[in-house]
Amino acid sequence: MAKPLIVIPARYGSERLKGKMLLAETGKPLIQHTYEACLKVEGADVLIATDHEEIEAAAKGFGAEVVMTDPALPSGTLRVAAAAKGREASIVVNCQGDEPEVVPGNISALIEGHLGLLQGSRPPLLSTLACPWPDGLDPLNPNTVKLITTRIEGGASRALYFSRSVLPFPRTRDHRPLMHIGLYAFSPEGLAWFAATEPSSLAVTESLEQLTALEMGESIGVFMVEGAAPGIDTKEDYDAFVGRYRAEH
Repeated sequence: MAKPLIVIPARYGSERLKGKMLLAETGKPLIQHTYEACLKVEGADVLIATDHEEIEAAAKGFGAEVVMTDPALPSGTLRVAAAAKGREASIVVNCQGDEPEVVPGNISALIEGHLGLLQGSRPPLLSTLACPWPDGLDPLNPNTVKLITTRIEGGASRALYFSRSVLPFPRTRDHRPLMHIGLYAFSPEGLAWFAATEPSSLAVTESLEQLTALEMGESIGVFMVEGAAPGIDTKEDYDAFVGRYRAEH
């Protein structure tokens, strides 16, 4: 029986922190932390999809399966699709390489949830996660994506919209938005369709590739979890991660 496949896209040329996948002030490259977290997801295969020989060498050095992909691919999802092509998998999960503290239980919840939705009469094209807005996090920060959903039914809801802006705008009362967690699950067929679809106008405008699915009339399943660990976008983010890691080890 086919197993879930977790693919970790690891691009070298990050705009805000170039080469961040190889930063190793903890004694391990950043990508290794993400890989080892994903290995804790029971019953899933894990591979790294990269565009750079140094990341490939590092990944092989710590025993990961790694697939080289075209550096010109414009998104992590396209990199995931290229790496997963031709492989047998029940579903494919996209877990970004700059998530060294990703919660394995969140990945498991996404896998189980999406597999369940695929058995329904109206399966979504993909599924993702959300959590309550964390205390102390500025909702005006465009790097943290907000979303609104339908009401939860049977443990899952459907996404209505994602945005980098405050969503919804609290015009009449105080409101804490939901925070999107950038993990995605696709069926292999859904992933192939999505990868072959041109980014929509909204996706380009907000720089949020999942909006292509909504603008094309597809649905996105959303599962709520308690929270998410911070990703690494800047040098300050990385320094904070190193501090947490050293405190625990």
